[in-house]
Amino acid sequence: MRALVVHHVEHEGLAAFASPLLDRGYAIDHVYAGDPGFTAIDFLEPDLLVLLGGPMGVYERDAYPWIDAELAKIAMRIVADRPTIGVCLGAQLIAAALGAEVKPGPVREVGFAPVSLTDAGRASPLAALAGVPILHWHGDGFTVPEGATLLAETEHFPQAFAIADTVLALQCHPEMGSFDDGIDRWLAEDADYVTGAGTSEAAIRADHAKLGRDAERAGQRMLRDWLARLA
Repeated sequence: MRALVVHHVEHEGLAAFASPLLDRGYAIDHVYAGDPGFTAIDFLEPDLLVLLGGPMGVYERDAYPWIDAELAKIAMRIVADRPTIGVCLGAQLIAAALGAEVKPGPVREVGFAPVSLTDAGRASPLAALAGVPILHWHGDGFTVPEGATLLAETEHFPQAFAIADTVLALQCHPEMGSFDDGIDRWLAEDADYVTGAGTSEAAIRADHAKLGRDAERAGQRMLRDWLARLA
């Protein structure tokens, strides 16, 4: 089996999600949006498509001309009922590909905090996240697409939705929390964004040290459960 991982910036990677994919038997290929040839890649061929995060907005299509092509490819894959998971920007791209709205929200959510699960969420792989502070790192949000099921939310944003067992969109970052997840690079790249969210590098580092291991384990349990449910 083959998983294609789409990176939108260099410093956002699979982190803790790598182990469940490898343990399930996936060979992992990586591609970077904006690279020459990106728009020609076949999104239907991989057994699994993983869409990672990034600081750009789905609506910034003039600045990032690959967005339109990626949205079209995601839409084709979902119509074909091909397994797809997206995190943060990846989730927003899934939502937009399905016709939902993606726009800046009323606040930025940056730091570790739990999500509230819906009844459907408690019956889904997201049950692994119940009560566990998970890393958030966003100011944009999505509306839940028509036909999708809301699984989790916070006060200001929907946090996760699914389409059957095949598509999972996660606004938060359950892949983060391990000691080698790249948080140092995130903090360096997004220092102004962190400050603008009303928090600090020191606060995030302290929470990462205290809460990260539980977040990592919960995220891996969630992904393993979701992968096991794929037809």
